[in-house]
Amino acid sequence: MTKAAKPDKAKHATPTRTQLPAVIASSEQAHQHEPHVHENLDQASRAAVAMITGGVSPHAFIEAWGDWTLHISRAPGRQLELAEHAQENLAKLIKQAITATPDVPPAFTPKPYDHRFKHPGWKKAPFNVWSQGFLAVQDWWDYATDHLRGLRPEDADRTRFMARQTLDMMSPSNFPVLNPEIIEQTMACKGANLAEGGTHFLHDYLNTIAQVHEPAPKGYEIGKELACTPGEVVFRNDLFELIQYAPQTEKVQAEPILIVPAWIMKYYILDLSPHNSMVRYLVEQGYTVFMISWCNPTSDQAELSLEDYRKQGVMAALDAVNAIVPDRQVHAVGYCLGGTMLAIAAATMARDNDTRLASITLMAAQIDFLEAGELLLFLDESQITFLEDMMWEKGYLDRPQMARAFSAIRSEDLIYSRAVRRYFLGKEDLPTDMGVWVTDTTRMPARMHSEYLRGLFLENRLTAGRFAVEGRVIAMKDIAAPIFAVGTETDHIAPWRSVYKTQLFTDSDLTFVLTSGGHNGGIINEPEAERGHFRLSLRPAGARYVGPDAWFARNPAQPGSWWPAWTDWLKARSSDVAPPPATGAADKGFPPLEAAPGPYVYQL
Repeated sequence: MTKAAKPDKAKHATPTRTQLPAVIASSEQAHQHEPHVHENLDQASRAAVAMITGGVSPHAFIEAWGDWTLHISRAPGRQLELAEHAQENLAKLIKQAITATPDVPPAFTPKPYDHRFKHPGWKKAPFNVWSQGFLAVQDWWDYATDHLRGLRPEDADRTRFMARQTLDMMSPSNFPVLNPEIIEQTMACKGANLAEGGTHFLHDYLNTIAQVHEPAPKGYEIGKELACTPGEVVFRNDLFELIQYAPQTEKVQAEPILIVPAWIMKYYILDLSPHNSMVRYLVEQGYTVFMISWCNPTSDQAELSLEDYRKQGVMAALDAVNAIVPDRQVHAVGYCLGGTMLAIAAATMARDNDTRLASITLMAAQIDFLEAGELLLFLDESQITFLEDMMWEKGYLDRPQMARAFSAIRSEDLIYSRAVRRYFLGKEDLPTDMGVWVTDTTRMPARMHSEYLRGLFLENRLTAGRFAVEGRVIAMKDIAAPIFAVGTETDHIAPWRSVYKTQLFTDSDLTFVLTSGGHNGGIINEPEAERGHFRLSLRPAGARYVGPDAWFARNPAQPGSWWPAWTDWLKARSSDVAPPPATGAADKGFPPLEAAPGPYVYQL
């Protein structure tokens, strides 16, 4: 068992090098002139357009189409390939229409996450012809928007995305007279499903216009059925509340756990229902768990920065945990954006010889953003400027903009399948704990979100040696604490190969886990569910780097949840067991304030 050393909170030495800004400006920004006289008018104009386009920059996508069109127009070989591919698809369609039988597999199949054509009626004529025709066109556009020599890869990807969005709108599954499931339901219900669907549409439309936040459905109330692990709020500032969960064992591991969730959504993704709560599982395994519950910022907090989230958030929480559980290191856990911020905080602590962390767990968290997945479709200089102007007016990025971006990435399932089910089939959305959490969105402070998008996504400063904290550059390789990094196989927000790069930019002992599922479902995989699989390997400190594909081939899948392997890993890096600490520390300024989950999680 590895003994955890007592923390040594080092004092900051006076730096001898040139002081740098907290986030280093790009060369382009460094040479910018003073704002133009009527810059505010330009910002207001762009903000007005952004409200109409949902925060999407028309210029970015027009530029992508132009780049793709110009390169295709001067590539006669590629044009010939597209013509041949169209002929092949047409031949497959004709053969399918002539010889189609239930035993013959279809010529074209939907993507794994596309469930629009699962109804048995799509296998019968004429519906099979329509669905296959749509999938054939979709296949052609996927081929047409593949990367081309000279064409910027991001423009090819954006063009493919826009083609898919247009095709998804025209899918035969969206039209009642072309969809066998809608026809079947309408005949069975004698049209009542369409009337019910119209009621649903009017309800959703009015709520969208008025931006009404629906209350949680019965049986999914926060504090009762969700986020209901017993605990107390032991610290609160303007940015977050700190929850200390009540022990459920006679003895606990001496080192506590501090969880840093993302502030893009609310923390209780990690404390959903009792049966799938990660927090409850950890407490039942004998750990003292602390959780950060972020506030939902308003326009008054527009100037909150990334540094504020580090210093007033992560570091303030760590100070509180150290006061409540003194003379012990802390197991720090970060999820999604919270994991990125934890990595920044950990690298800063390592630079300053602050050894309070016993271990670091990064769940679906990226430190390098060069291959950051489909969110990069929405990010370039034009797009970020557009978002900044929209946030300039309100002081924050509002909840609908975030929700639309995530939905658009999987529009066939998250937008159109739901619309057909709700508006044409007349079916209510079945509530789930995860579904309630997904709709409980938050706002992003304008300054922080701009720094996050520019500094991390657009310029990838964190792994480029150009990200400074308190005037000095930080480096991930300075981290000496052991790391447990988790990626998920079908994550389109933090792709696992991007998460895997943690191994490339760190030198400490690192355990990497790749689990089945997506960004949320892969992380929330309780052992009792007995579903999924995971791959796990240890990279000792100083070992040679292995690429993601070679790593995947070397490490076979193990059935079940990764949680037990993680808690075993934490236990091996804890010093001993001890009686549970008291709740809070009133004599040190951290008295229990009120029962969990606290008021911040209810903020709209």
